[in-house]
Amino acid sequence: MATSQYGDLAGRVLAGRYRLLAPIGTGASGRVYMAEDVQLRRRVAVKVLHAALADDAGFLRRFRAEAQVAASLHHPNIMTVYDWGEDGVPFMVLELLEGGSLRALLDQGSRLSVAQAAHVGRDVARALDYAHRRGIVHRDIKPANLLFDEHGVVRIADFGLARALAEASWTEPMGAMFGTARYASPEQALGAPLDARSDLYSLALVLVESVSGRIPFAGDTTIGTLTARTKQPIYADPALGPLRAVIEQAGRLERDERYPDASTMATALDDALESLPPPLPMPLAGARDADDRDPTKLADQPTQAITAIPYDDAEPLPALFDQDAVERSRAESGATAVVAGAGAAAGARSGTSGRRHGPTMASTRRLVPLVVAVVLALALFASVFAFAGLGAAKPHSVPLLVGYTSSDASAALLRAGFDVKVQLVNADDAVGIVIDQSVAPGRLISGKGPITITVSKGPGLITVPNLATLTAAAAKVRLATAGLLLGTTTSAFSSTVPLGQVSGQSAAPGAHLAPDTPVNITVSTGHAPVPVPNLIGKSSSDAIVALKALGFKYKRGADVFDNSVPKGFVAKSDQAPGSNQPFGATIVYHLSKGPDLVKVPDVRGENVAVACSNIRAVGLQCHANSGNVVTGVVVSETPHQNAMVLRGSTVQVTIG
Repeated sequence: MATSQYGDLAGRVLAGRYRLLAPIGTGASGRVYMAEDVQLRRRVAVKVLHAALADDAGFLRRFRAEAQVAASLHHPNIMTVYDWGEDGVPFMVLELLEGGSLRALLDQGSRLSVAQAAHVGRDVARALDYAHRRGIVHRDIKPANLLFDEHGVVRIADFGLARALAEASWTEPMGAMFGTARYASPEQALGAPLDARSDLYSLALVLVESVSGRIPFAGDTTIGTLTARTKQPIYADPALGPLRAVIEQAGRLERDERYPDASTMATALDDALESLPPPLPMPLAGARDADDRDPTKLADQPTQAITAIPYDDAEPLPALFDQDAVERSRAESGATAVVAGAGAAAGARSGTSGRRHGPTMASTRRLVPLVVAVVLALALFASVFAFAGLGAAKPHSVPLLVGYTSSDASAALLRAGFDVKVQLVNADDAVGIVIDQSVAPGRLISGKGPITITVSKGPGLITVPNLATLTAAAAKVRLATAGLLLGTTTSAFSSTVPLGQVSGQSAAPGAHLAPDTPVNITVSTGHAPVPVPNLIGKSSSDAIVALKALGFKYKRGADVFDNSVPKGFVAKSDQAPGSNQPFGATIVYHLSKGPDLVKVPDVRGENVAVACSNIRAVGLQCHANSGNVVTGVVVSETPHQNAMVLRGSTVQVTIG
């Protein structure tokens, strides 16, 4: 096992909070530990990335941005990122999923039924749709990144990590490159820009493997795999039933011929499920099963399981299976085969095998002295040619310069006899580090060159994105993705920007700032309150026009009597004129029915007591003039009988 590159950190507490209990998996980029969050007292998974990445400033910058993006994703089929940071090594804190990965499930010999694969694929496609609609492409969909909880619900892991690693100056082991190639889309193989449809192609490959145990186009070498991937689309086995059409649609060579988005693919998988029997429970592998070998393992490699133990068991875990060892060995042996020469290639073309056909190998051995003699003769001729002065100056081997400081690289070139030319460019790498050289290392060059070395002068200025219409949380993610930080957030009324969206930013869109510069934002609290206009005395149509001009809604209430406002005009509103009301609030107004008039009753000839009672009954006041107010009889009244007067007016009665 070649896991020495990862020191066992079990027992260490990262960031003063996460106690690493035991490793449960390892891969090309890092090791995963079962850990305890000592503050919240819960079990978590901590992915500790390779220690060499801690010295890569460009990677750390990208890692911070991508970790923020990953932590912002909240979907039932995306692994939750609780926290992230750097404590000597970069790490991410994740939810602990007890069901293990799809890679581990396949490595233990299990396979999914067509219905189970369609169910898993549908959930993964829904999660991808959620991420894609937020502008996030995974770039590394594979069985190792599909994990299950204890109920068999799938989660996508490592959002953002693939992109951060791809842009790191640190190089992953060769086996990791091989593993990525197994699930790479044709555009990934060609080095073209990626979009959401690349994830759909990789998902199609995963679905084929989950049912059949085999990957389409998986060759013995990285180059072979990538080349085959760009030649033809995916053809699915008819045994996949209704899943076959979905896989072949997502596995087209041309992106425009695939599903336009993950939502459409999820719908297609849902339709396939309708014609399939209900899927049985998933055959979960468990969180402490064989290491997640997917980045580098072919399907025919054996599995070494890790036995589950209690968290506090004192016995050590069995040694981890290094997911890179086998494929790294394969890649190196493949490279050796290429270097071995034309004889081996000729044997391969003739379809013979030295182990099975002794005479052929014997003939090859008899040719070796002759070949060696020819090579020595040619070398002797070249030497004589050089010493005779018939050729150019003595050739020099170009040293490896990438990764060294500019001064060290220049000194190495001068010692080798070359002239040096320095070209400065913006890059995520540290200032002064060589990131490219004009002549490949190991090449023999006659003369002094010059050799051009490309040197990083640090990250260039970053273009400030437009944050308008984003929420504060989305603005933070957009800034992090661009390489900037979110500064202070203030609130202010806005007549044009809806509530909760960014209405202003301290650096204008398109401006250029240094990496990690904070950008302050202003978030709209909606429209400022609006004073209610005075509607009294206005017609109904004029009142409506006045309210709409200020953004108010309106409603006509019950009409009311009003002694001072003519009938049909606004007599009052429920909201007082001049009071501040929320923009868009509904203002209730009431039209006047005119004065409240009543008819004076005719009480002549009635006893004064009866007369006054009748007057008060219609809403008027009664006042008796001089006379016998007990037994007297009304002889006249003022105002006179049948006159229309305002309710509450006083009627004078004269007693005879």
